[in-house]
Amino acid sequence: MRQVTTEELASPAATLDREVLEFRSQFGQSSPLDELVRHGAQQMWQSAIEMEVDDFLAQHAERRDGRGKRLVVRNGYQRPREILTGAGRLAIEQPRVRDNSSKKRERVHFTSSILPPYLRRSKSIDELIPWLYLKGISTGDFGEALQSLLGEDAPALSPNVIVRLTSQWGQEYDAWSRRDLSDKQYVYVWADGIHVNVRLENEANQRQCLLVLMGATADGQKELIAVVDGYRESEQSWYELLLDLKNRGLALAPKLAVGDGALGFWAALRKVFGETREQRCWLHKSANVLNKMPKSVQPRAKSDIHEIWMAETHAEAVKAFDAFLEKYQAKYSAACECLGKDRDVLLAFYDFPAEHWKHLRTTNPIESTFATIRLRHRRTKGSGSRRASLVMMFKLAHAAQKHWRRLNGHQHINHLLEGKTFIDGIMQDAA
Repeated sequence: MRQVTTEELASPAATLDREVLEFRSQFGQSSPLDELVRHGAQQMWQSAIEMEVDDFLAQHAERRDGRGKRLVVRNGYQRPREILTGAGRLAIEQPRVRDNSSKKRERVHFTSSILPPYLRRSKSIDELIPWLYLKGISTGDFGEALQSLLGEDAPALSPNVIVRLTSQWGQEYDAWSRRDLSDKQYVYVWADGIHVNVRLENEANQRQCLLVLMGATADGQKELIAVVDGYRESEQSWYELLLDLKNRGLALAPKLAVGDGALGFWAALRKVFGETREQRCWLHKSANVLNKMPKSVQPRAKSDIHEIWMAETHAEAVKAFDAFLEKYQAKYSAACECLGKDRDVLLAFYDFPAEHWKHLRTTNPIESTFATIRLRHRRTKGSGSRRASLVMMFKLAHAAQKHWRRLNGHQHINHLLEGKTFIDGIMQDAA
């Protein structure tokens, strides 16, 4: 493999992915495999649209004129449209459909669900743009950066287009942050403060903290409720967030809130939704306890902590809890105090369906989503604004929401909302 030249290193696209540039410099044109993939993707997309049109025509096959001829028929093709995708630029032809009915109000119109009007790039490309933005690529360098990734120039993504997109995303975030919540009910919520290391324009407040709230709806779907820019994880910041949700219609308090031991959130929650029960995150608590113990002891202590929150019943968890305190109290009192003070809120999940325990014992739903986004911020070289960083984080989290799994045992949520009692994860029969 040859050495990268000085000119290549100076290129913003080269800093994005040097190996890609090295490969492309040795093979100036697309490989046969690249062409095969692109051709196959184009054929599959074209075939899917043809099938979609055929299905539409079949749905309206019974519509005929007085001579028995079909009213809804094909009428050639529209001009080929080039779509920028992860497989490169694909030229797609959409069939035309015409309704020959004499009554205009009765005419039907075909709209493709896989090739929407005015589509110029796939959703994957739209989701790639925030990643590149957070990685420090400036608006003027997006064409070159995408060229190194996709193998083609991207004239549709000029600096002006990128500026318009980021502005549009800001408007989407503002509208989303003001949406009405009166028809929403979240049985569970997960809260966390996400600290990111992006360099900001304000030297007095370099590190940004995002307050993130996720929820589970009555049908078990996880949703992003709020992403706001907060000052550290203060009670006031969380109070303003929760109060805003309530003022926008979120009247029913969640049954359980899951979060780490940050006092700001819990103090604010008690003021706004005082009836919501509290569950501390076991991953955060385990880390805090182990940090107060020597490294030589941590593997054994970690295993003992695991025995507590993985116990089958509340009684067995209490027994394991007491055993841990008895075992380590003499030598590691600070660690035992850290664990013991939150006993009740660490074991609250036993009063909820057992199928939900894996979702309730930790804030993993938030941590797993933002782990990769955090990494991108660490690698960002340039300075950015709090507003731009917040909007990009919102856009990426909103895209990730599409892939969130439904809660296991979601059918039990209705039982919780009906006031059913659960002991050790098992629903109790009414007396």
